[in-house]
Amino acid sequence: MLLGCIADDFTGATDLANNLVRSGMRTLQTIGVPAAPLSGDVDAVVVALKSRTIAAADAVAQSLAALDWLRRAGCRQFYFKYCSTFDSTPQGNIGPVAEALMQALGAKLAIACPAFPTNARTIYMGNLFVGELPLSESGMRDHPLTPMTDANLVRVLQAQSRAKVGLVAWPVVAAGAAAIRARFAALAAAGARLAVVDAINDADLHAVATACADHLLITAGSGVAIGLPENFRRAGLLPLREDAAELPGVPGLAAVISGSCSQATNAQVAHWLESGRPAIRIDPLANARAEDLATEALRQATPLLASGPVLFYATAVPDVVKAVQSKLGVAEAGALVEGALAAIAQGLIARGVTRLVVAGGETSGAVVQALGIAALKIGPQIDPGVPWTATQGERPILLALKSGNFGSRDFFAKSLAQLDA
Repeated sequence: MLLGCIADDFTGATDLANNLVRSGMRTLQTIGVPAAPLSGDVDAVVVALKSRTIAAADAVAQSLAALDWLRRAGCRQFYFKYCSTFDSTPQGNIGPVAEALMQALGAKLAIACPAFPTNARTIYMGNLFVGELPLSESGMRDHPLTPMTDANLVRVLQAQSRAKVGLVAWPVVAAGAAAIRARFAALAAAGARLAVVDAINDADLHAVATACADHLLITAGSGVAIGLPENFRRAGLLPLREDAAELPGVPGLAAVISGSCSQATNAQVAHWLESGRPAIRIDPLANARAEDLATEALRQATPLLASGPVLFYATAVPDVVKAVQSKLGVAEAGALVEGALAAIAQGLIARGVTRLVVAGGETSGAVVQALGIAALKIGPQIDPGVPWTATQGERPILLALKSGNFGSRDFFAKSLAQLDA
């Protein structure tokens, strides 16, 4: 095994695995740290944790456990994957986890590069942009768990790190891999151990990846991963593969579950509703028990499923989310929604659904845990950062686990149509 990856949420893991598969690496995504060695030949493993918004000490412990498993599996290089919007607060968890992994590996310097230009996430002079807007002026400013009020990643990362944070600015990146490596050496000599790296296009990401070929640890969004397979090919460790994204054909019913409240997912839900397709809203104020919310939603959906996919959504605009949180509490509202959507997923599988689209990182984590899924084979891309995946075993389920921020406005319908193309 060549590359061992640790992702701080489930959709982020899938996003990373998608880029590796598209670049020719056979990739398996595990749900949590595996209890035993994996069977089958793979080039990369992505361990999907649910550590983005938990206590920093717990995130560190889970990440170190994943690292230990990946090291025992024989991985040559390691990758800590977080969101392309750098979802993190002054308490962490990106800084504390990155530093803990560096210490465990004995890494002298690690990059921090959440850029993913294909999805309009770019970094210039250390500032993260979402499209044309600085991160702090984007929809992430009002994120209910990780509000991003500063676009400068050097400041954001320094606030949650003990190590000195430096910058590899875009003029250096544009000069190529050799210049980037020289800047790494200069930063290390100046006492920096973490380096925010600019990138505004895919060519920049390839240059950064090339410069990191000998790094034990890379911390980044999924973007830098597009250049890593070529590093292994240059070293004679990875052959060219054209079948890395193949999945089994799986007939059956289909459904969509949406828990993210991002701007992108709100637009995707609106598109589905505008099309007249069946949808059932999950209102956390309607019942204090997740099981009851799920039972009622499944009762309404059961006669509809045979005619086509049904959307179950708790997605709402920020004002509605804040109103619910003010009545129930932030943690309580989140737990109620996740519990209801996870129970709905269980009920859908029991009713013959084998194709399931899930929107939102937290929601995806709750769903895969509720379904008892241990690992996912990564398949073809639907939209940048979002592939179809398949569970293992005699009766596979096809899952599309979408980050809340990703996907075109027609993503839900498009993803299901792709399976029938």
